[in-house]
Amino acid sequence: MDFVQRLETLEQRLAFTRAEVLAAQTESREQLRQRIETTQSEIERSAIESQQHADEVRAGGGSVWAQMKADAAAMRADVRATFEERTQNMDAQAATAEADWAETGAQDALDYAEWAAYNAELAMLDAIDARSYAQELGGGQELTRTTR
Repeated sequence: MDFVQRLETLEQRLAFTRAEVLAAQTESREQLRQRIETTQSEIERSAIESQQHADEVRAGGGSVWAQMKADAAAMRADVRATFEERTQNMDAQAATAEADWAETGAQDALDYAEWAAYNAELAMLDAIDARSYAQELGGGQELTRTTR
């Protein structure tokens, strides 16, 4: 597997996310609503693909990471429900409490992403080591190496 290519794709996704967040900070609520709906659609598409992959992996013995990704997709329903509730009328105090909750949720998601990045690094290093060991023993495929 070409881990470097996957990391480059992830870097591009993070750069896109950063640009989206920067742009969103100056948009109207209607523009934000459209941006949220677009992102939710992308998440739903990704969740379907993740669930299909998790089902395939489970059928072949299972991967904890594939299952975690599929489980995380369930979070989108909670976010969507909260977003829909927010569009109902609420007073300033309730809106402030909702904003506090949303900011805490965003911070938790960022913490989870950081944790996932460390775990992805460990999983890639372990995979490289496992492939290297298999080669030492005379089996396995060649390591996929990307040099620059």
